[in-house]
Amino acid sequence: MNKGMCTLRMVRSACLCVLSLMLMTSFAQAAAIKVGAILAETGPAAFLGGPEVRSLNMLVDEINAKGGINGKTIELIVKDSGGSPEKAVSFAKQLIEEDKVFAIIGPSTSGESLNIKKIAEDGKTILISCSAAEAIVTPATPYVFKTAPSDSYAAQQIFMTMQKKGIKKIAVLAGNDGFGKAGKEQLAKNAPNYGITIVAEEVYDKSATDLSAIVAKLKANTEIEAVVNWSIVPAQSILAKNIRQAGWDVPIYQSHGFANIKYAEAAGAAAEGIIFPASRLLVADALPAGPQKDFLLKYQKSYESKFNEKVSTFGGHTYDAMTILAKAIAVGGEDREKVRTAIENTTGLIGTAGTFNFSATDHGGLGLDAFAMLTVKNGQFVLLDK
Repeated sequence: MNKGMCTLRMVRSACLCVLSLMLMTSFAQAAAIKVGAILAETGPAAFLGGPEVRSLNMLVDEINAKGGINGKTIELIVKDSGGSPEKAVSFAKQLIEEDKVFAIIGPSTSGESLNIKKIAEDGKTILISCSAAEAIVTPATPYVFKTAPSDSYAAQQIFMTMQKKGIKKIAVLAGNDGFGKAGKEQLAKNAPNYGITIVAEEVYDKSATDLSAIVAKLKANTEIEAVVNWSIVPAQSILAKNIRQAGWDVPIYQSHGFANIKYAEAAGAAAEGIIFPASRLLVADALPAGPQKDFLLKYQKSYESKFNEKVSTFGGHTYDAMTILAKAIAVGGEDREKVRTAIENTTGLIGTAGTFNFSATDHGGLGLDAFAMLTVKNGQFVLLDK
């Protein structure tokens, strides 16, 4: 055999290898189930979106390492909205119309979720929001679900705690975003049911870096027995600092948007004693033995060992969303209507936020008991009653 023939055969062999690889890649891509995610990995809501992206990637990697779902891997397409409703709208359209995703997880914030809800419905695309506003799933619409406990439950838990402490007159502060607006409405709606009167209200810019003027105004109101702040942005840590710097020892209550230890760290000593509702994920070690504790500790150990940072409830929302979606796909395959129905029929599913029980009229799946009341003690989150 001459040298020319040998070279020709080598070229042919190499071409066949390349072609085989191309076909294998093409087949793998065709076989993958595309899942989009719109999350605030950067920007003022990064304490939410950062852990959400990391948790979601971690779980998708685990699913794919085990062979995927029904033999098909998950192709995750993540879009960083920076917490912007405008970007969320653009990304939702792109994921549905161009990327042809099977479902979307997120967004991180209520304002974004409310802005893309109709887009998902019009596109008959399953959306599992990671936001808390009750309006996202009330009334229930066919394709939209969520994994964060509703803000109405957070408001009720706060007021139940205040009742026990004899607090009756409060001030309410909120950021000027979707989460703040929805939470403020829930506080106003639920306060009368617990014998509580809102005697002062303030709305501040979500990018505020100094709230001392608002604090001074509120401190002058001697009727105020406690302050409730509803926020998901760094300003909530600044508010705590400004209150304590003013020498005001009023009890501070935060929303479930405070449930990332980084907010407490940012507030420093001013965070001590802050009371807020959150899922039991943050105090998993203190829970009684059982399936819920086992699930929470597994997620916590996996996340903290992989990313070298403390777990947050926000990361848990995408972990829950992907868990719910994966189980539904295992039942319904790639028939979107069957998967949607499978999610709607999901009951008794243990997640990081609680036990999910969805129905045709309940696309939130969680109840009042999804929240426990926590406080900050020596820079750590602990159960309030411990």
